[in-house]
Amino acid sequence: MKTYLASAALAAALTAFASVASAQAIKISVAAEPYPPFASLDASGKWVGWEVEIANALCEAAKLQCELVATQWDGIIPALTTKKIDAIAASMSITEERKKSIDFSDKYYNVPASIAAAKGGDIKPTPEGLKGKIIGVQVSTIHEAYVKKHFGATAAEIKIYQTQDEANADLAAGRIDATQADSMALDAFVASDQGKACCEMKGNVADDPAVLGLGVGIGVRQGETELRDKFSAAIKTIRENGKYDEISKKYFNFDIYGG
Repeated sequence: MKTYLASAALAAALTAFASVASAQAIKISVAAEPYPPFASLDASGKWVGWEVEIANALCEAAKLQCELVATQWDGIIPALTTKKIDAIAASMSITEERKKSIDFSDKYYNVPASIAAAKGGDIKPTPEGLKGKIIGVQVSTIHEAYVKKHFGATAAEIKIYQTQDEANADLAAGRIDATQADSMALDAFVASDQGKACCEMKGNVADDPAVLGLGVGIGVRQGETELRDKFSAAIKTIRENGKYDEISKKYFNFDIYGG
């Protein structure tokens, strides 16, 4: 009888442990569209990049069992709110507009928005410098909102793309005059074989925190404050224990955390 009771107690304990572990198993999503150097598929079909490594480090620091998945960018917030995924780690800027539907951890990086265009020419990252030009941006991004707000009155056309790669390809082919994205993503493009043959950075756009946000955070559902706070604490942990810098130095020669 004692043995039976002990076994029953052990089984109950294991069941409780399994329930806790299961409760902590979350799907953390990158965007399905490649966005190097943050996230992209390698030759074997594995997701790699700075943001992938940071997401894994955050899950480890938060003691969360995470499964990395990919979701189409323009459906990533609906996927979160309908519980198809549990968190977003996809270079999503913290904006008041997005906070109407989801919540965010503290920021884990912040870089300016920039313009890239064909080499030479007189394009500048201003309404006057983009007057009469065709500008390409990725759909449902802060850059689409920014370009429409600041350049819509002067640009000849704003072309919307499903992915930044498509905008870059059209820029390289001369089908658009400029594109706006995060500076690091555009830096990676102009340094690539395709980009360095055609294009160059034209500088950062004027800051507009209301549109561009206050840095990039992990997106979670509204009301899930415990998960949000775990990610915020994990960001602080990996910045203090050196893991953040260890990962970042493999990709960047500056502090991507930003001001």
